This record gives sequence, C-alpha cells and structure tokens, in this order.
Amino acid sequence: MKNSRKARRTYAIALLGTAVLLAGCEKGDGPSADGGGGGAGSADARGVSPLDNPEGTRPGLGAIGTGGARAEARRLIETVPTKGRGPKTGYGRERFGSAWLDTADGVPLARNGCDTRNDLLARDGRDLRYREGSDCVVVAMTLDDPYTGAVIDWRKRDASAVQIDHVVPLSYGWQLGAARWSDEKRRRFANDPLNLLPVDGPANGRKGDSGPASWLPPNKKVRCAYAVRFAQVAVEYDLPVTAPDKRAMLTQCRAP
Repeated sequence: MKNSRKARRTYAIALLGTAVLLAGCEKGDGPSADGGGGGAGSADARGVSPLDNPEGTRPGLGAIGTGGARAEARRLIETVPTKGRGPKTGYGRERFGSAWLDTADGVPLARNGCDTRNDLLARDGRDLRYREGSDCVVVAMTLDDPYTGAVIDWRKRDASAVQIDHVVPLSYGWQLGAARWSDEKRRRFANDPLNLLPVDGPANGRKGDSGPASWLPPNKKVRCAYAVRFAQVAVEYDLPVTAPDKRAMLTQCRAP
C-alpha cells in the first residue's frame, strides 16, 4: 500500500512538473479566465500555485495562469473518476481520529512535536507570534486568505476567525468511499497538509461539506487552483468525485 501511494504521489509530481515546464514556455499569455495572471509559478499574495506544490507543504493557494498550466490542470482533473454521493450513515468526525493529530504517520509534518492546526498556521501565516515559552503554539499572525482575498490579522482569542479547511471535506470523503477505508488512512486524510488550508472562518462555514459544484471560493482568482487542489487530494487518496463536481472543476480551469 505504501509503495502504491508513493507511486501515485510521484506520478502527480511528475504530471504537475510538466505543467510548470509548459507554463514557462508560454509567451504572451493574457489574464486567465478566473482573473489569475502568470504561469504555474505565480502566487496570489503569499499563496503558491498547487501546480508548484503537489505535497501541500508550501503556503496557501496561488492562482493558476493560462496556456500550458491550465491545460495540464484539466488533464489532472480528467483523471479523477466519478461516482454518486452515498449516505452519511455512520459518519462522525471521530471516525477520522482526534482533531489535529501529530501522529498521523505517512503525511508531511507528522511527529514534529506540533499539532496539525499549528503546523498549518505556521505554514501559511506571516508575522507569527508564539505563546511564551513555545515554538509551536501560534497566538497571532497575519493571513492572506485565499478564499476571500482578504488580509486577516488573527489573534488566538478570536480563534474561529481563521479555520482550517479540509479542501475535500471529511463527510464528502466518507460518502465517496472513506467509509470503507482503514482508520489509519482516514487519519492521514484528515491531517494531510495537501488537504488543509487556513482560511476565513465564515467562508469556511458557508462551504460546509460542499463539493465544487455547490461551493467555490468567493475569490475568483483562485477557483482553478482550488479545483486542482481538490483533484490532487482525490488522486492521492484514490477518491472519486461526483460528476457535477468534476464538471465544475473542469469549467474553472477552462482555457480563456
């Protein structure tokens, strides 16, 4: 299982690396259909394009440009199989392990002494401040929120102003196949930086467990990037998406 998982991630890195090369060869690309400019290496504020970040270890969610990058994004999305959404029977957050485990083996940043939430705040935030005596617990930061495009000056006393979003929601995963996964795989899915973004709390609340056909980031510049990240997670975990969600993802990465 570990070998096949490594092979899938290696394939994704190779596939997306091709996008970087293609985008770098494009000349004269204009603004993208979703408002993002530049190629695969472009970033929206602090965010890095998912085409340059297939492991999810770099900050945020930067816009994807035109030309080769968008073509490769669509090719990646096309590889994701489709399936109808099943019932929520048996679903509970606890089925994916305790929240923000540092012990979900097999994902980046595991067992580094910090819980997943603080790892993600440190990954994406700037001007970080830590609890006195700690090099782990973030108590204040500035976040360039990819979902709204706003800059959030966050303090821990108002913790819910920034939430950690599962790009592919846990209950969505449950309904599309995670109900049959091992506990260990569900823990990875819930704590993998590839599937996690610190974002504006109210925007995340409006998303709920929606797929891309029902909810997309209000910030149109990152909608193709969001679709790519959704596809990256689906590929990594052999997870299908619904047919309407796949159509919505492809639409967001259409050529201008």
